[in-house]
Amino acid sequence: MSRRLLAYFLLDTSGSMNGEPIQALNNGFNGLISMLRADPQAMDSLHLSVITFDREVKNIIPLTDLASFYPMEITCPDSGPTHTGAALEMVSELVQKEIVKESVDAKGDWQPLLFIFTDGKPSDIQKYRQMIPVIRGLEFGAIVGCAAGPKADEQFLKELTDHVVKLDTTDAITLSSFFRWVSSSITQGGHSQNTGENITLPPPPSELNIII
Repeated sequence: MSRRLLAYFLLDTSGSMNGEPIQALNNGFNGLISMLRADPQAMDSLHLSVITFDREVKNIIPLTDLASFYPMEITCPDSGPTHTGAALEMVSELVQKEIVKESVDAKGDWQPLLFIFTDGKPSDIQKYRQMIPVIRGLEFGAIVGCAAGPKADEQFLKELTDHVVKLDTTDAITLSSFFRWVSSSITQGGHSQNTGENITLPPPPSELNIII
């Protein structure tokens, strides 16, 4: 079996995403899939898993290879909390179950990637902070947090990862730009791990603000 690159997406679908933001998220994510399909290496090795979180946490698209991946419409409730901590708990369980470790018989998968998109802050702050050391202990190749829109609080994402981008808006143009950058990050991550180098994320476009 060839080595896989596993990419997990945690997407905020709380009530504040209702309307134009969730439409823009769908369009941007579908565009991401199209861009990744243009990369032969991604088609060969990339597997994707999509987890949405609002008052409930759902693995709406279980781990699937890119060639078989069929995007489904992401929806959100009219209102409700943002259970980011519970989403991290689910992804930690999935990674531990799904990643193939190196063994005598197999090289094992590449280091997985984690992308977290939110337009707010965790409603379950205690659980969120409990999960931070667990997620860090899973040795992701990269964890990228995206705080989108005026109410997004990037400080919580900064507790989890050094790679945080801030989007001023959640409109279609800005989210498309973000997902183009995610596509480049995944492609670059796949190529760099192939050469044994550490993952270096590409520079973001001007509309994405990297939080230092």
